[in-house]
Amino acid sequence: MATPAEHASFLPPVLTFLAAAVVGVPVFRWLGQSAVLGYLVAGVLIGPSGLSLIAEPETAASVAEIGVVLLLFIVGLELHLSQLVSMRRDIFGLGAAQLVLCSLVLGGAGVLAGQPLGAAAVVGIALALSATAVALQLLEERGDLGSPYGSRAFAVLLFQDLSVVGILALMPLAASAGHGTGGPWLGEAALSTGRVLAAIAAAVLVGRYGLNPFFRLLAASGAREVMTAAALLVVLGTAMLMEKVGLSMAMGAFLAGILLAESNFRHQLEADIEPFRGMLLGLFFMSVGMSIDGGLVKTVWPALFGATFAAILVKVALVAGLFRLFGSDTLSALRGAAVLAPAGEFAFVLLPQAADLGLTGPTATRFAVALAALTMLIGPIMAKGLDRLIDARLSREAQAAAEDSPTELTEGAADARVLVIGFGRFGQILTQVLLAEGVPVTVIDKDVAQLRAATRFGFRIYYGDGTRLDVLRAAGIGKAELVCICVDDREAALKIVDIVHEEFVSVRTFVRAYDRLHAVELMNRDVDYQIRETSESALAFGWAALEGLGLSAEAAAARAEDVRKRDIARLVLQQAGALPEGATWLGGTEAGEVRPEPLTQPVRPARALNAQTRDLLGQDRRDAAERVLAKPVAEPNEPDEVQDEAQDDRHDDEGLGEPELETEGGRRDG
Repeated sequence: MATPAEHASFLPPVLTFLAAAVVGVPVFRWLGQSAVLGYLVAGVLIGPSGLSLIAEPETAASVAEIGVVLLLFIVGLELHLSQLVSMRRDIFGLGAAQLVLCSLVLGGAGVLAGQPLGAAAVVGIALALSATAVALQLLEERGDLGSPYGSRAFAVLLFQDLSVVGILALMPLAASAGHGTGGPWLGEAALSTGRVLAAIAAAVLVGRYGLNPFFRLLAASGAREVMTAAALLVVLGTAMLMEKVGLSMAMGAFLAGILLAESNFRHQLEADIEPFRGMLLGLFFMSVGMSIDGGLVKTVWPALFGATFAAILVKVALVAGLFRLFGSDTLSALRGAAVLAPAGEFAFVLLPQAADLGLTGPTATRFAVALAALTMLIGPIMAKGLDRLIDARLSREAQAAAEDSPTELTEGAADARVLVIGFGRFGQILTQVLLAEGVPVTVIDKDVAQLRAATRFGFRIYYGDGTRLDVLRAAGIGKAELVCICVDDREAALKIVDIVHEEFVSVRTFVRAYDRLHAVELMNRDVDYQIRETSESALAFGWAALEGLGLSAEAAAARAEDVRKRDIARLVLQQAGALPEGATWLGGTEAGEVRPEPLTQPVRPARALNAQTRDLLGQDRRDAAERVLAKPVAEPNEPDEVQDEAQDDRHDDEGLGEPELETEGGRRDG
């Protein structure tokens, strides 16, 4: 019988991994680097080349591969078959060109370094493959997975995953070249291809006709944990099936995601899988860091680091050129190439198998494995550095243009009646209205991606920080009739308002308010117009909901208008400080605190439908009771009229149904 100590033996490595992640990732995020780099460095530190806190890194690597599997499953859930069909040119054109070209160049470098042709070919292919987990994580952190260059990068990764099957099948042929064993190999290859096609057909049939009824049956049972178990069963089962027939586990999980992309349970599955994906993917990155051979690095570090930087730069140059050839602009091509620069996870599969087949020697294999791991460690740093260089160059070019020809810039913007600062979702909708009326607009934004989007609208565009006076002058704010401040940073918006009111008194200010407190701060600065970014959309939503419940359009509109007027009245009272004693802003108890309060008092008290909500509401009520008990009791000789006035103030603040305050020219309208 196992002792308690044996039962607890798995805890030290688990705690080590968790502690390394909790410490390493926030540190690197604070330094402005990717979480991937934090995991990789944490793996180096706890692995054999660092503090040796993990005795068997190979065990962790086998478990961590599941993180890549779950990542590809979630990516598959976000895609549809029609999207894959539309990406066929990038998958089979760009993907094939990238793999072939990079393999030839990197393999040729291996031949020049003195390696045999077979060994150089395997190493070239292993380095030409890209790290799916690293690339997708970087794209996800940037929010660029759905961008054109992100879609092209994913197409390349997808082709690489598909090609691994053929690469693994060709390696025995390369090892047996010249020995007259081609016939048996061809038969085995045909049999392997048949197994792959049969497994894919089986997975498609089960996914198409079996999974939805299966999940409906489980959902009817009402057991949430069973749904989570079923999701893991489908993902890992499909992955294992594909691995058994020669495909990668990641490819099987991606296929499962594609099959479930149209399912009614897609969002539930994604929510169930996401926590496992994040932790196991972090474990995968740490296992890569642990795989770096510290002894080899110390022995041949000049050659190893030189080869690492050379491999990354070669891949960036080649892939960026191919991206440009397939229609990407220079900036997108460089960013796409940077995320594809690190060598892939399959390098740790191909290189050991090549050594077993005698294609590569022990020293060359160890060197190539360390080289692949170092590209995954250094690649994200270089990608981040490249982003900063690109942004800095654009900023310098914009400033140089403003300094070299300020008159030209100002004249170019002289007929722009509106200056829009911030071209995010809010700014884009605003400019659509102005564009429809033919109003000349100038746009300022420091987000390069948003500037690229603005070029499609035909606006004058300035790359720069709208909180800087020189940028505002170069954009021609002095000749504009009004400035629309649409940034989503409340402090930046307030700073821009102060600059405009101090330097350009004739320019009117229309500002997007982040929330109610921000709206009050803007009103105190006497802006010409402000609107909370969600207020009107929420009112329109409520209007539509009332119509959906059967109210007439006129009645629904009247109710929405009534709520709008009472909300404006409360906002103006809040600005004036006309609040009940002991409260601030909207019922808060501390300075600057804003709490939501109903404009219409509820008929019934709130009801909690589960234990967690009951505990939460109970705590809120206890806190409220303590605040009431802490208030000083009114003196008996307090004048009645004072008490009555205080009660009237409380009543007005709770209901606010009576006052209907006019707003000057739309100013201060919430």
